[in-house]
Amino acid sequence: MKKVLSGNEAIARGAWEAGVLFASAYPGTPSSEILENIAQYEEIKAEWATNEKDALMAATGASMTGARAMASMKHVGVNVAADPLMTLSYTGVNGGLVLVTADDPQLHSSQNEQDNRHYARFAKVPMLEPSDSQEAKDFVKIAFEISERFDTPVMLRSVTRISHSKGVVELGQRQQPSHPLELKKDEAKWVMLPVYGRQRHHIVEERFLKLKEFAETFPENRMEINDTSVGIITGGISYQYAKEIFPNYSYLKLGMSWPLPERLIAEFISKVDKVYVIEELDPFWEENIKAMGFKVDIGKNKIPICGELSPTIVAKALIPEYREPKQIYSKPIPPRPPNLCPGCPHRAVFYTLKKLKLFVHGDIGCYTLGALPPLKSLDTTICMGSSVGVSEGASQVLEEKTLGKMVCVIGDSTFLHSGVTPLMNMTYNKSNATVIILDNWVTAMTGAQEHPGTGYTAKGEGTIAIDYIELAKALGVKPQNARRANPYNVEEFERVVREETNKGETSVIVTVDAPCVLLRRAIKSYNEPLWVDEQLCTGCRLCLEIGCPAISWDVSKAGDYKTADGKIKKRKGAAVINKMLCNGCGLCYQICKFDAIKGKKEEVPFGFQLNK
Repeated sequence: MKKVLSGNEAIARGAWEAGVLFASAYPGTPSSEILENIAQYEEIKAEWATNEKDALMAATGASMTGARAMASMKHVGVNVAADPLMTLSYTGVNGGLVLVTADDPQLHSSQNEQDNRHYARFAKVPMLEPSDSQEAKDFVKIAFEISERFDTPVMLRSVTRISHSKGVVELGQRQQPSHPLELKKDEAKWVMLPVYGRQRHHIVEERFLKLKEFAETFPENRMEINDTSVGIITGGISYQYAKEIFPNYSYLKLGMSWPLPERLIAEFISKVDKVYVIEELDPFWEENIKAMGFKVDIGKNKIPICGELSPTIVAKALIPEYREPKQIYSKPIPPRPPNLCPGCPHRAVFYTLKKLKLFVHGDIGCYTLGALPPLKSLDTTICMGSSVGVSEGASQVLEEKTLGKMVCVIGDSTFLHSGVTPLMNMTYNKSNATVIILDNWVTAMTGAQEHPGTGYTAKGEGTIAIDYIELAKALGVKPQNARRANPYNVEEFERVVREETNKGETSVIVTVDAPCVLLRRAIKSYNEPLWVDEQLCTGCRLCLEIGCPAISWDVSKAGDYKTADGKIKKRKGAAVINKMLCNGCGLCYQICKFDAIKGKKEEVPFGFQLNK
């Protein structure tokens, strides 16, 4: 049976066919759909973890019992999971253990475009890299076989174009687990005291030599000998790009990114006149091939090191006379910059913080868009949880200079991921910083995945829901400094922010009644669209400062206009609200100084009716 699957769907299918019993992940683009699809298989226990380290450790625990287990995450998530990964290389596995890293060349939805092939070399574990959806499924099964054969975790690397593109996949049957599930004592393998760690290091080095030998005959490292004037060494999605532009050249396609098959590479190079190495991001293969003593004629001296590749980019880099095909549609497409959704509660938060002229430490999530105009009220974003940690350090150095001038914002899922310990650090070290937790009721940016604060598991089952106020108090925040505030009520929210940022003690504000506006289980009903009274709109443009997609500027209304009291005045234009986009959140209604924004009801509600 064949089916059209995305790379992420294929990875999930591969896990099912491989007989995986347990899977854990933290959502992050471009990896999120892997666990979402795994959760649909009844035979697999699937869970959202609080962060990537927890995901890998949970998968490790399942592997210890003899179960095949998988942890999946985006590339920067491996930074969080690197602590256990390095030692798992020493301990090895019982049941097969696969770590999926979904890299993001071009930073489509990330803070960097690190190349995680380096992690495989660093940890001395094998890495497989599929080039399409079929291989994505098949390589998962192969990865588990390698894991159990060589007693090692195995990394499988996808990239955005593999994860999110679709292809025809031949489906297979589920392999029934063969390992007995049990708790078995083996302190020399699993207790990494120095005495055992030293012994296991020798095993790692011996295993690596065996893996290098295995790579020489690994079927997915294959030569395609055609025109021998040029031989291209490549793999993953880069293979597809190169093959499209140079279909007749010879290829060495590396299905195993690490370790590299040195003898196979030597044999391939001996058959061709020139060697090209085509790979995205770092010159990982190129540098290792050069270190073997081989000449590379074209690599990163021509191929861009930044951003993702494409057939066009490869062609432009390597074919001087290449000209792009004429576009069927020649007119430029209007730019569509990323924006917060209409009615998003974060818009009200950032409007308030900008109005108060606060220095804002930000974090990873939808709210990072608060850095863009016209809101332009986010000043730092580094990594998950950085807003709290960075804010603590700044407050310690500047002391009272930050009072009423600095705040940090962090989403609910991100707070549970990496914000809890820095908040504890704040209270322990008597910081005067203020933390605003934006409670989305869900992991919003990556597609509405559950987390420990939502009350639901990855399988949709009811469970506990963390109370952020109680958690903050347990971490040392004084009860009077842990408050809830509704950002849709602009006046009230501004008052709370003013009070908390001037207290001189660690304080926490949790947004209340302000879930992700796209979360249908939370929103009982949206409000009627608002509209602009042309006789009252002066053209001050204040409503445009919130950056709502539903509000636009109509220059055709510039010039003389008659006010409600019959006077003639001039303006440069007027605001217009698109009723197809407006959901009546009430933010623009509150900030309009001339009562020009109206609703069907005399009293415009702040926010929406919710299912609680």
